[in-house]
Amino acid sequence: MKKILAVFLLTCMVTTAWAAQGGFVNKIKLTEIPVEIKANGLPLADLLSVLSEQSGVNIIAVPEVAELQVDLRVEAHETLEKFLVSLARNYQLAYRMNEKRNAVIIFPAPRYAEYGLPLSLGAMHKSGWPEQSRLSAYVAPSPLDGYLPSVAFNTEEYRRIYDNSYHEALSSPLSTFSIDVDTASYSNVRRFINSGQLPPPDAVRTEEMINYFTYDYPEPLDGHPIAVTAEVGACPWQPAHKLVMIGLKGKSLPKEELPPGNLVFLIDVSGSMAEPSKLPLLKTAFKLLVKELRNEDRVSIVVYAGRAGVVLDSTPGSDKDTIVRAIDSLAAGGSTAGGEGIELAYRIAKKNFCRAGNNRVILATDGDFNVGVSSEGELTRLIEERRNDGIFLSVIGVGTGNIKDNKMEALADKGNGNYFYLDNIQEAKKVLVGQLAGTLYTVATDVKLQVEFNPAKVKAYRLIGYENRTLNNRDFNDDKKDAGDMGAGHSVTALYEIIPAAALEATGGTDPLIYQRPEIIPSDELLQVKIRYKQPAEDTSILLTKRISGQEVAAVPTDNFRFAAAVAEYAMLLRNSEYKGQSSYRQVLDLAAGAKGTDAAGFRNEFIRMVAVSQLLDER
Repeated sequence: MKKILAVFLLTCMVTTAWAAQGGFVNKIKLTEIPVEIKANGLPLADLLSVLSEQSGVNIIAVPEVAELQVDLRVEAHETLEKFLVSLARNYQLAYRMNEKRNAVIIFPAPRYAEYGLPLSLGAMHKSGWPEQSRLSAYVAPSPLDGYLPSVAFNTEEYRRIYDNSYHEALSSPLSTFSIDVDTASYSNVRRFINSGQLPPPDAVRTEEMINYFTYDYPEPLDGHPIAVTAEVGACPWQPAHKLVMIGLKGKSLPKEELPPGNLVFLIDVSGSMAEPSKLPLLKTAFKLLVKELRNEDRVSIVVYAGRAGVVLDSTPGSDKDTIVRAIDSLAAGGSTAGGEGIELAYRIAKKNFCRAGNNRVILATDGDFNVGVSSEGELTRLIEERRNDGIFLSVIGVGTGNIKDNKMEALADKGNGNYFYLDNIQEAKKVLVGQLAGTLYTVATDVKLQVEFNPAKVKAYRLIGYENRTLNNRDFNDDKKDAGDMGAGHSVTALYEIIPAAALEATGGTDPLIYQRPEIIPSDELLQVKIRYKQPAEDTSILLTKRISGQEVAAVPTDNFRFAAAVAEYAMLLRNSEYKGQSSYRQVLDLAAGAKGTDAAGFRNEFIRMVAVSQLLDER
């Protein structure tokens, strides 16, 4: 009732008194709120929605603060500018104006890590942080203005991504790749959006964006640990093309049936980890995981800074108090001996090896490996050797400013593990509690996917994402070739954009061969999906196939299909992909909103908020 009353009052209170000659800045300065505002416990998003409607300025909050409960009082005749400054001061927020979009974006104020203080506008400029073109940033004035030290230079690293191109089905009918169940890219992109800026294009890995979400795929029923489903529909951003969605679902296991875990927490406690978004967040995250441990699980804790050391010897999951005390004792300081820490963690894991269990090192760091075995080549060779011993590696990244995303992804890939990025405690809960089985317990190893396209139905095709997971076609039948693993209850989604054979569109193919001619076998089938996987601890792969008919094009696409398409389209917009076609934020919003479903955890609704903010941040 209180919320409804506040909204009703606000709709009556906001009037505008701005002069067109002054432009957007004057509009913010001169728009008045003539009646006193009392917002008691009102979600920030609701308050801003009302102000947007009445002022004619699109004021929107990033997802991180959209549900913030606001208790504030604004005097009658205060301007919109004064309201924004008051809001920023009271709730440690910042706001950014985008004149081209007639918008104001509200986001958490950047903080100076050592003192936990909000940065002033001056400090933000001195820091060297990249500013979006034609965007102005404003934060509430601080008594410490001009006295805050500058922020460390941004040294984040991302591997260059080149979007997969089209291949002719007649001359190159096979597409082969290793599955990927990492989700770090999505939460890292969210971190950028929540800070009021778009991510760098190479931080956006489309397959990780798509696979961040769960999809309603059926459980395996035929004795295989993996079920395969497929759906074909119209491509939203290229109406003349088709979109193929391939979904894999790993067998779900009750908690009591999961194998015992021999887990080694390898935690970076170097000086760079002192920030609240780093070691303090990790300590909370690992304590969430400890609550989920069973009596048969065991945990060791290794830390590394100037040197590596064992904080906790292998301890049964039943002794949660001892494990939590060890986590609470961790403090940041020193340089980073990442290589030495990994070697020690593997020795501990091998010492406590559980033959029938899940032996895994969980590395948690901001990625700043600068002492010891520091080259990517040395580290990956070390991890590959231990992987062959049955000890896997998962990687958790945290923090801002020096993330070595390229290195952490490579380590998890070579370690038969997963790479996650934690930007908040909700993500920690999602990864370490909600997805515990799927991220730590494997039901199938070296999972490869190969699609054969029928040139009678498909002129050309393009795999969306998975750029660094593609394999040579001959690798599909090579059981010595490493590939991704499938976790219990986990799903994997892949999308292909296809150009129908009857399309007049030129694809820039190769000249006809003169020494051989491809033979097309008449068939109504569109494609065949083949999966190769190994049972855990086995060396010989098993083949699973599924054929998709051209008649299976869905008249009404499922929520799974439409939402996955929306995420893929959003990723192409963020990357400014050459294949984005008729993509638009408006189309993404419409697709995602119509395919949100029940969304019990709220992740799809959060995605919709992210897209709306991205639209206002994008100056293209």
